[in-house]
Amino acid sequence: MTDGRWRMALSGLLFCHLLSAVCLLAQRGPEPVRLTIEKVTPGITVLLEKRVGLIQHRRLALVTNQAGQDERGRSDVDILRADPRAVNAGVRLVALFAPEHGIRGTEDHSNVASEVDAKSGLIVHSLYGSQTIGPPDSLLAGVETLIVDLPDIGTRTWTFTGVMLYTMRAAARNHIPILVLDRPNPITGTRTEGPLLDSAIANPDDPAPGKPGKAFALYPVPLRHGMTMGEMALLFNDRLKIGADLTVVPMEGWRRSAWYDETGLKWVRPSPNLPTLTSALIYPALVAFEATNVSVGRGTSDAFQHVGAPWLRAREIVDLLQDRGIPGVKFLAEHFTPSAPTDGKYGGQSIPGVKIVVTDRDRVNAARVGAALFWAIAQTSRDSLKIRDAAFDERFGAARVREALLRGEDPDSVLDRELPATIAFRESIKAYLLYR
Repeated sequence: MTDGRWRMALSGLLFCHLLSAVCLLAQRGPEPVRLTIEKVTPGITVLLEKRVGLIQHRRLALVTNQAGQDERGRSDVDILRADPRAVNAGVRLVALFAPEHGIRGTEDHSNVASEVDAKSGLIVHSLYGSQTIGPPDSLLAGVETLIVDLPDIGTRTWTFTGVMLYTMRAAARNHIPILVLDRPNPITGTRTEGPLLDSAIANPDDPAPGKPGKAFALYPVPLRHGMTMGEMALLFNDRLKIGADLTVVPMEGWRRSAWYDETGLKWVRPSPNLPTLTSALIYPALVAFEATNVSVGRGTSDAFQHVGAPWLRAREIVDLLQDRGIPGVKFLAEHFTPSAPTDGKYGGQSIPGVKIVVTDRDRVNAARVGAALFWAIAQTSRDSLKIRDAAFDERFGAARVREALLRGEDPDSVLDRELPATIAFRESIKAYLLYR
């Protein structure tokens, strides 16, 4: 065979191999995203390993829930009672407090009852009755240090932030040092999005008779604030002049750009209706719909990833949204059936809905997704859409935003008007940021 024929045969063989490889890849689908896994050490471990002097020979009260764990999945309660480092330091855990959803994170209703923790024998005092409260002064007698270890989800509308703030005030009133054990912002600490909470709506004050608190609407921060719980504690203590003897025990190994699934820590549902990191990312887009007659998927396996209602014109809404080319997401028309939803919306009914599918999480601007979705629903079904105006504004941030979207103004233009305040906020918090 001539050299030319050899070259032709070899080229043909290589082409066949290449074609086979392409076909095989097509059958397998795209390669999975390669995550960069960091070893993040949460505040509870840092406390025991490097800052144990803060609790040595102290009587402790702990505010936590099921997500209060170390990197090995051991609960804070077990660690502070039985870990040799705590035992050798003479630590005594004498009181437990739990936020909304209870210490195990399974209760999805108001008036969560106090209970006895079977393992420790301690009473778990509930801080969630008709509303969120802080630890009562009467239960802090004899407590020498307060510890808060609660998960955040990176969104303003989160009652655990209120629990932390109210606990800081209780610590200040009773002259008790308080430690906040820090944890990752699961949706990264690099993004600041959405309207600031209107200062006329915000209420950072403790609940009082005749004056309900707003644990989910405390302070003028953006919808997606880009901070950790520890960083917010520093901000509140300074700007609200709380005067707490506050120490934030930081994590080690966390980068602001890291998503939770890049931390090496196990995902633990921060609440019953946030089953996955994707739900946490989309949560700020949909939380305001809690104040409407639209379901956010409570009672389904992927709550806060879709919306629905019997009257929803899902296909028209999807067409409107797809035409906008919103980065990082796509929308699908679907039906879903809420099963025993805790918001009471459409239980047992198959309802038309819109599914939000994340295609590139680094490009998702949840506030803009939520604004566009609200605008599209109003465009197609305004007569059927019912809104509790004040509750909606407390969640999304400002009456002017809701009113503009209902008038049919372009949702991106509406949020663009809020952008200067969001940028100014980001610049103003640099002194409180603990991580790069």
